[in-house]
Amino acid sequence: MNTQDNPLTHLFDNNDAWVKRKLEDDPQYFSRLADQQAPEYLWIGCSDSRVPANQIIGLPPGEVFVHRNIANVVVHTDLNCLSVIQFAVDLLRVKHIMVVGHYGCSGVNAALHNRRVGLADNWLHHVQDVRAKHAALLEEWPLGEARYRRLIELNAIEQVVNVCRTTIVNDAWARGQALTVHGLVYGVHDGRIRNLGMSVSSADALDATYRRCVAALTAHGTHAPNDMVAADAKELNDVAQSVTQTLKTTGHDGC
Repeated sequence: MNTQDNPLTHLFDNNDAWVKRKLEDDPQYFSRLADQQAPEYLWIGCSDSRVPANQIIGLPPGEVFVHRNIANVVVHTDLNCLSVIQFAVDLLRVKHIMVVGHYGCSGVNAALHNRRVGLADNWLHHVQDVRAKHAALLEEWPLGEARYRRLIELNAIEQVVNVCRTTIVNDAWARGQALTVHGLVYGVHDGRIRNLGMSVSSADALDATYRRCVAALTAHGTHAPNDMVAADAKELNDVAQSVTQTLKTTGHDGC
């Protein structure tokens, strides 16, 4: 029962108001939604409360199948994630799987700086593996926000690879099912989704697409649809401060 002693009272009130608005707009909304779900999209994203899948892409309930975990990681031993992918691909027959990272991800930040967070440290080893794999590329960027953002992008790309290498996705492609896996990054700071160009529609296309996307994130080549590199150069004071501090430390600040 909804009482004043219930700390969730306001949530029940919000729900009542939401139901009322929905029925006023569309009296058949819930009866139609109850019949079935037929989403075209599977969203694999972070559990961060600031990244609500449906709202970000402007789709109502029933249009997006969602799986979330810390740092949007896809691990081949994670039966939870694999079960979601299998249900989405084999039963719902989604056409698109979107792996969506987000700037400001606390999990990626912890992995980048070897910061202990507790039990989740075991999970974040997978992101640390991404960091180690791309250590040379990450070191092209100064310490601070720029490097942090690159790891977020690289993590999303690597998780797309992991999705594409599942038996579920490969079996779907082998039987001719139309299915594309995408790597995206959401900006909590501006609400926009960035396309990393990591869109794979067949097993044969995976390696070439992967190499192209990783190369686009080097300091010598920016990704066309991704405005974050320009934003780094223009807005991020910590990059300039890092460079200045390095010069002072090495004694070259007077050069």
